[in-house]
Amino acid sequence: MSTHLNLITDVPGVLVGNAHDDSVMSGVSVLICDRPLTASVDVRGGAPGTRETDALGLTGAVDQIHGIVLSGGSAFGLDAAGGVQCWLAQRGVGFAIGPARVPIVPQAILFDLLNGGDKGWGTTPPYRDLAITACERAGRVFALGSAGSGFGATTATLRGGLGSASVRLDGGIVIGALVAANPLGSVTVGDGPQFWAAPFERDAEFGGLGTPARWPDAAIKIQLKGSATPADAHDTTALNTTIAIVATNAHLSKAECHRLAVMAQTGLSRAIYPVHTPLDGDTVFVVATAEGSKPATYSALAHLGAHAANCLARAIARGIYEASPAPPGWVGPEAYVTRFPGTKR
Repeated sequence: MSTHLNLITDVPGVLVGNAHDDSVMSGVSVLICDRPLTASVDVRGGAPGTRETDALGLTGAVDQIHGIVLSGGSAFGLDAAGGVQCWLAQRGVGFAIGPARVPIVPQAILFDLLNGGDKGWGTTPPYRDLAITACERAGRVFALGSAGSGFGATTATLRGGLGSASVRLDGGIVIGALVAANPLGSVTVGDGPQFWAAPFERDAEFGGLGTPARWPDAAIKIQLKGSATPADAHDTTALNTTIAIVATNAHLSKAECHRLAVMAQTGLSRAIYPVHTPLDGDTVFVVATAEGSKPATYSALAHLGAHAANCLARAIARGIYEASPAPPGWVGPEAYVTRFPGTKR
């Protein structure tokens, strides 16, 4: 049995690579596997930016994919999947149509265009090249926090980030989550250091602070990124989106992957307040390697979905907890470690 890393790559065969550009303050994360993956997706929020999600819907013809991309850059970042597609095709990976191979590479993007980085890339956004670099770096171990697609992310009150977590269930089933957390809302309770996801934490993976000893009066005050009030004429709250991948070695059909994606979205609700807003494009992909057992009952599938949601909530908190202090020129909130010195282990 391989070492438990508390990463999505604890699912056998799954690899993740990151690449970012410090000067642009944006990046890309890529998930690839040593076999085709059964997949589906659930899209919430009102402002998604995606590629190939229609094909993964229940009426779409695609059952299996060859990689997934999470990227910064808003719509410019959608170039990234093309880079992964070409990288895989050069290695003979893809859907076979005669002698041709067409890799199926879905993608979701988040908005990080106003964080202070140099976005003057002219006609050549960096995301395609960053994606190829991420593929070259793909492995079981990868950085969290200010890395890959989470590098330029923000929340309402803190720097965002790339997070991951995993859980091993009875019978050898493994579930893992990878998320670039860039929500309109907040991930911590009120103005304190405790995370909304605290009830689901394992082994102090995001500080072990638990829930507040006394629930603060302002705990449920709604804090939104950008705009001070809903009526602000210069509303800049369209700077958002939390995008995620849940992976498992369970033997799932496309329809079962879709149900897991729907349930996994609950993890966003456990970690972010508020969530699924008109200006978030929250998107959760689910992929299954089909190496493990198949859920024998609806109850078994429900258990998988509940664990997927818990795992995704943990991953979101880890992404913010692991974020690095803001680099020079950063425009946005400070990192967790800066706001709450002494709380990070």
